Order: sequence, then C-alpha cells, then structure tokens
Amino acid sequence: MENKPASSLVSSAGKVSLATAFSRVLGLIREQVTAYFFGAGMATDAFIAAFRVPNLLRDLFAEGALSSAFIPVFKEKMVTEGKESAFRLANVIISILILVVGAVVSIGILLSPEIIYLTAHGFTDDPEKFILTVSLTRLMFVYLLLVSISAVVMGILNSVGRFGVPAMSPAFFNLGMIMAPVVLIEYFGVPIYSLAIGVLIGGVGQLVFQLPSLFKTGFRFSLTVDFKSKGLRRIVKLIAPMIMGLSASRINIVINTLLASLLVEGAISYLNYSYRLMHFPLGVFAVALGTVVLPKISEDAARKDIRQMVSTYDEALGLTMFLVIPSAVYLAGFGEDLVRLIYQRGAFGDDASVQTGRALYHYAYGLIGFAGVRVIAPVYYAMGDSRRPMYYSIISVLINVILNFAFIEFWGFAGLAAATSVAGLANFGMLGFFVRRKVPEISYRSIAIRTIKITLAAVAACLAVKYSGVDSLFEQSNIWSKTGSVLLQLGGMSLIYLGLCFLLRIEDFNNIKDFLRYRGKSNGS
Repeated sequence: MENKPASSLVSSAGKVSLATAFSRVLGLIREQVTAYFFGAGMATDAFIAAFRVPNLLRDLFAEGALSSAFIPVFKEKMVTEGKESAFRLANVIISILILVVGAVVSIGILLSPEIIYLTAHGFTDDPEKFILTVSLTRLMFVYLLLVSISAVVMGILNSVGRFGVPAMSPAFFNLGMIMAPVVLIEYFGVPIYSLAIGVLIGGVGQLVFQLPSLFKTGFRFSLTVDFKSKGLRRIVKLIAPMIMGLSASRINIVINTLLASLLVEGAISYLNYSYRLMHFPLGVFAVALGTVVLPKISEDAARKDIRQMVSTYDEALGLTMFLVIPSAVYLAGFGEDLVRLIYQRGAFGDDASVQTGRALYHYAYGLIGFAGVRVIAPVYYAMGDSRRPMYYSIISVLINVILNFAFIEFWGFAGLAAATSVAGLANFGMLGFFVRRKVPEISYRSIAIRTIKITLAAVAACLAVKYSGVDSLFEQSNIWSKTGSVLLQLGGMSLIYLGLCFLLRIEDFNNIKDFLRYRGKSNGS
C-alpha cells in the first residue's frame, strides 16, 4: 500500500469525521431538546411518523441514491472532459431535480392523509393523533426539496476534494431543530409544531451554508433542462436500480413504523431515540469514510487503476471495522447508562430510559453491518453496477420483514430493532462476498484476521470495565454522577482496547492515530 494515497484517505476521512462528529453532537443535543420538551408520547410519535415520510424520500432523491449515482458520473466528467463539462451536468441535474422533486412535494402535501393512513395506521384509532400527524407531514414535506438540492451541492464539493463544508452542513439542520422549540414553543398552541418549523429552518441552513464554498469552485447555477444529456442518462441508468433497492429498504422502515404504531404508545419514540444514539458512531466513522471513498474509488475506476482501488477499499474497510466494532460493543454493554445521561430529564423518565436502552442493545450489533455497507457499496457504484446492491437490499428487506414478526414475539418493539440489525448484517455479508466478482483482486484474508483480533480486543475491554466495579463509584442520581460513570466506561474501555490492539499488532492502529488526531489544513473546504 502506498503511503501517499493512504495518508490522503486518512486525512480526508479525518476531516469529514471531525465535522461530522460536531454535527452528530448537535444531533444528540437536538434529541435531548426533543426529549426534554416532548418526552416519548403522543406528540413525539406523531412528529417522528410525519417526518419519516419526507426523510425516507430524502434517501431516494438526495443523500442516498442521487449522491451515489451523481458522484461517479460527475467525477468521470471532470477527469475525461474537464470542469466546465462537469458543471454543465450539475446544472442539468439541479434543474431537473427542482421540477421532479417539486412535483413530488406537491403530490405529497395533497395525499398526506392517505400516506399516514398507510404508514401509521395504528394512529387512526386516535383521531387527534392522526390529524396532528397529517398536518406535520404537510408542513415538513418542503424539506425534501431543500435537502435534494443540498445533496447535489455536497456531491460537487466532495468530487473536487472539498469535504469539510459538506460534512459540516448537517450541523445547521440540527441547529434549526434545536433553536426552534427553544425560541418558538410558547407561540404554538400545539408545541410540537415548533419542532416541525425547525426542520424547515434547518433545511434552508444546510443548503445556504454550502453555497459560498460551491461558488469558490467556479460553479454558477443556470436553469438547464436537457433531457438528452448523456450524463443525465448515465445517472438515470445508475439511479433506477438504486431507487428500487432503497425503496425496498424504505418500505421495510414503513412496515417497522406501522408495526410500532400498533404496539405500546411510545414504541416509535423509543426506537427513534435509540437509533439516533446508534447512528452517532455510524455517522462519525462509517459515513465519513464512505463519503471520502466514493469519489476516490470513482476516480480510480475512471483511470482504470484497479491496484489503487483495492488499496483504498482495503484501508477504508479495515479502518471502519477498527472504529465501529468497539463502538457496537460499548453500546451493547453500556447502552442504558448512555441513554440515561443523554435523554433522562424533563418529560423523559426512568421507564423511557429502560425501554430505549432495550432497543439500543439490539441496534448495537447492526451497527457493524450498516457501517460495512457504507464502505462496500461505493465499489459497486464506481464500477457502474447499481443492480447487485439493489438485489441484496431487497433480499435483506425480506429477511427483515420475516424476522420482524418472529422477534416481536420475543422482545416486543425491541424485536423490530433486532430484525433491522440482522438484516443489515446480511446485506453487508452479501455485498462483501460478491464484490470479488467485480474486483477479483480484493482479498479478505488480512481483513478477516484483523477483524477477529479487533472483536476479541473490544469484547475483552468491555468485560474488563463492566466487571471492574466502576459503576459502583457513582450513584447515578444526578447529571454529574451519570457523566462520570459514562466517561469512566468510555475512557477505560478505550484505553484497554487500544492497548490490546497494540499488543496484537493490528495494523490499523497506526492509521487510527492519524485519523483521530487529524488537524490538517482545511484545503479550501
């Protein structure tokens, strides 16, 4: 493995990770604000069910399928035809996006009652809850258009090597959702509307924050509707299977929401709060690496440099496992303590902490699968294959749906989290196993040995801390004792884990020092 490319990947991922970490911290504060003001009851369930609809479509039109299809084509345009040609393609995509997503938003607003009837049918037993959910859905649908345009801007910036600003932009979305309830809650007869207004304010902030950096690249927007564009056709060819695959997984989330709406009140909230905690290390580590890997591997593919592509993939997957596996083990071992520290105050009581902790335990092991998919899928997209990820996604959704009904019998609403995690691991396994058909040069022997060592080190570190008696040093009676307990758990487990990795000579140990200590120049991002 060449040092220069390796250093480039680690430093770029470090930059994205730092920006993403800041955004995720704000995301946790956002969830704390939501928990404090609204708890885990009727209004919160209504908001989560309402926001889930535009949020799921966001993955199709914005940060999921569109970004994954746009970046490889845009990057190839830059490499083979130059910046001017690539920018023209971006103008075509943004222009058509405004027309298509604008129409989807309009239809969504009109059909909100029917959408909620299908996605949260359990709410129909409570007319007040159903009407509130419909109203919130209509209000927040506009967010879809804002985040879709923002995703294309993010793709342009990432493709030209500007990672920091796009990674930081979600922080402004979180700021909008934090400040809106604090400032506006007293002006609404139904307080939860203040949180929905925060979604729109945050969506505007997320887009506007990226524009100065975008203009520095030389890009200027002009309405360009060209349905004959070859680049557009290639993106559509890539995006169609992606949308089908993502649609399958999003249908599964809708089924989860539907099933949760039929269970105990608060089930949707418990699952949402726990998912947000699981999503913190996923965003900081895996999403950061996936964000950097896609344009880098796309460039390698455009240059036909298979050796460098394999090197980038090997390093990214190894580093992901090095960071994500101990995170998953920590969440499984100490999740409830973390929930009490982050959420338990105001309207969020002790029972809510216990229930959220149950769901978090089952989301924890799924973190490994979700993270792995973020790194492996870009290889398929860079090679122009979006069909295989679609097939595996559909298979994993079928697994999820079947397991939903099986696991609910054992763990109630937490069984929905367990089914999602097992399906995520299955998707990761299928993508990883079959990627060698696209790139035969990939070898898993080294990664497999490192992963086994990493898992042993993480489990040993967790058990050592768990049975050391550190929890007995604090009574968990106030915020300071809860903080002390969690810091001891995190600090102790981290030190033991890193020490064991050093003794086991895990080669990712050296890269992690650069990744965690990255303080490089912003490089104009």
